[in-house]
Amino acid sequence: MKLAEKAEKTFPDGHLRVSRNKRQTRYYKMTDSADKVGEYLPMKESDKIKTLAQKDYNKHFLKTAKAEMEMLDKFLQKYKISAENTYNNLIPERKNLVTPYILTDDLIVKEWQSKTFKPNPYKPEHKIHDTKRGEKVRSKSEAFIADTLYEFGIPYRYEYPVKMFNGEIKYPDFTILKVKTREIIYFEHFGKMGDEGYRIDTMEKMDLYRASGIYPGKNLIFTYETENNPLDIKGMRKMLHELFCECE
Repeated sequence: MKLAEKAEKTFPDGHLRVSRNKRQTRYYKMTDSADKVGEYLPMKESDKIKTLAQKDYNKHFLKTAKAEMEMLDKFLQKYKISAENTYNNLIPERKNLVTPYILTDDLIVKEWQSKTFKPNPYKPEHKIHDTKRGEKVRSKSEAFIADTLYEFGIPYRYEYPVKMFNGEIKYPDFTILKVKTREIIYFEHFGKMGDEGYRIDTMEKMDLYRASGIYPGKNLIFTYETENNPLDIKGMRKMLHELFCECE
């Protein structure tokens, strides 16, 4: 359906009328609703004829496909049929006894969050700010971000080690699991962008990330601040809510 929606924007005005008799078929371009005949299109304009025919097909296909999607959505909402629910509907005592064939979102999150890893060895004494999840982070801004992730129920790991293309290990501030798509998204907060040396280090890190397949628009988000321009907490919360929350 996405292909048809994309193509819809490329078609010219009008639609095709086909007139048939025993001896021949004629094609007409219809643009004026008051005109019942239309503009005759000779076969030498076959490309135009095919484009208008495709446009008409595209219109009817989208109408049918959208109706079908709406019908399926209504059906699923009414009956909530899902193989996943076979496990969800078990009582807790039975859930503890079986291994589900399809991991639910809750189980995916639980398994992902339970993974242990070696923390960033760089100056652990700088981790002095508490989060609502009961961990220590390096700045107040990181604490705000961590608390927002926790509040929104977004699974994350703090300073989880990630191997770069050259074998070097980096520790993005937050590694996030986008539950519905099972995607891993990295979140960096650049907290000292007013410092020239810090900016240079940040650019080098971004270059290394890109070379390792981590870049904005794909699997990296970030926030930043300077001494005179603190973290935009409202903007950060809005970004995380729109990207990761399934709630209204």
